[in-house]
Amino acid sequence: MPPMPPTRAGTPPAEAVAPLMRGLSVLRQLTDARGTLSPSELERATGLARSTVDRVTATLARMGYVRHDGRTVSLAPRLMEVGNAYLAALRLPALLGERADALADTLDESVSLAVPDGDGIRFVHQATRRRAMSLSFRIGDPLPAERTAAGLVFAAGWDETEWRRWRERRAADPEDRGFPAVPPRERPADGSARELRALAREVGERGWALDDQRIEPGLVALAVPVRAPDGEVTCAVSVVSHTSRHSAASLRRTVLPRLRKAADAMERALREAPPPEAPPAAAARLAAWTGASKLELGREFVESLARGLTVLTAFGEERGTLSLSGVAEATGLSRATARRALITLEHLGYLTASERAFRLTPRVLALGFPVLSRLTLPQIAAPHLTSLAERVHDSASMAVLAGDDVQYTARVATGRVMSVDVTLGIRFPAYATSLGRVMLAGLPPGEREGRLADADPRALTPHTVTAPARLARLLDRVAEDGYALVDEELEDGLRSLAVPVRERGGRVVAAVNVAMHTSRRTLEECAGEVLPALRAAATAIEADLHIAGRFARVPAV
Repeated sequence: MPPMPPTRAGTPPAEAVAPLMRGLSVLRQLTDARGTLSPSELERATGLARSTVDRVTATLARMGYVRHDGRTVSLAPRLMEVGNAYLAALRLPALLGERADALADTLDESVSLAVPDGDGIRFVHQATRRRAMSLSFRIGDPLPAERTAAGLVFAAGWDETEWRRWRERRAADPEDRGFPAVPPRERPADGSARELRALAREVGERGWALDDQRIEPGLVALAVPVRAPDGEVTCAVSVVSHTSRHSAASLRRTVLPRLRKAADAMERALREAPPPEAPPAAAARLAAWTGASKLELGREFVESLARGLTVLTAFGEERGTLSLSGVAEATGLSRATARRALITLEHLGYLTASERAFRLTPRVLALGFPVLSRLTLPQIAAPHLTSLAERVHDSASMAVLAGDDVQYTARVATGRVMSVDVTLGIRFPAYATSLGRVMLAGLPPGEREGRLADADPRALTPHTVTAPARLARLLDRVAEDGYALVDEELEDGLRSLAVPVRERGGRVVAAVNVAMHTSRRTLEECAGEVLPALRAAATAIEADLHIAGRFARVPAV
């Protein structure tokens, strides 16, 4: 964990909320451990009593921020709503992300947006290339400024206080052990403070920074500043490559003109961006939910922890800064309760205050975002498929469209003597499966018709529908009903029911199903007993996907 800024006193203020501090410590330890620890490991890592760890994790589980099965505690996708609040309030990913993506496509190199965090940086947007040698940095990862091109861009504007903070951090952590995303230093330092200041001054004068393998051997990067309308550097955009593709010199020679042009376009986008819309008239009453949870769970629910975390999610695109009254109104908390939470969060570095207004800091991303932003859709779906299989006592699966086939990407089997046996990665013809039909039905009409016209359906059983006109009518019905039930068309004796999984924009990206032998249930029982549970599972997967995919890409496989 990176050291706290030296400008913050180590002793918490008298009004700090201790349970909130404990809960945040648990989340940070889970993040540093890549998302999962046992309760006993959390006890050792945080120094908290086991009973306190249990109450904290029970509260976080109630909020949907962790999953707790008794043996392990794991971060859950819903925790990303905390980091999403910061990214939405920041507005940079929404305003500049598409331009970073376009630059990455043009250059065929990875492109990142980074913001300063004390004497380090954090990424807020990543457009990476899928190669064998690819970047492993994640949104929210903290990196030492002196080892990155983007960090040198920010160091060019440091004042004496910031340089002192950097020297104190380097003295306390000479090997950068507090930055788990980068390898430890193999030598005492990358130059003296005087040399680094000279380099930062040079970066400020020429307007670009070059990282020639300062992070690790083989990695080269070029960064330029992106300035806000007031002239302040608001972020740095960097292009990152590998020495197998570019030397530092060739990267600068071939990329710098286009990188500067992209930065100019980003600055223009910031100047022309409309102001954020006013917050909704009806404020969210989050405190009512915490109160109800306390009544239901009793002492196992730490209400002050839950209320403190709701303060973080009160911020957003239309609420980039909030006063004490604004926080109280947005959360439904009393001013006194909101004030104590704000004092605590400011002390820990998750908020900064100026002129009676509070703003989230990049440190909010340290609460799970680096781990969770790398989740795939099958990983998001896995716990929900497990719950579904346990509820209906039959196998549950997820698949995506792969050409004319469905490809299984996640699966939970049951312990029955006779059960459906499907391995991950296997493909079946989409037209003959419930999974395929709900995904085909979710395509735009023109694309759906094209797929059917190009397909060559073959009868896999005596029941398989192969006539294009009849398939088209079936898909129209599936689109209208929102589910597909396929009976013995893929294999004799196999019956399956599927529903779609949609991304934030409404596009069908996958499907989930329950498969069984025909002797298990009638068609009517499938619709009456299985379909509600299947829809509930798909809804839960979509809820996690929509949170996880707001500012991070979620791979479908």
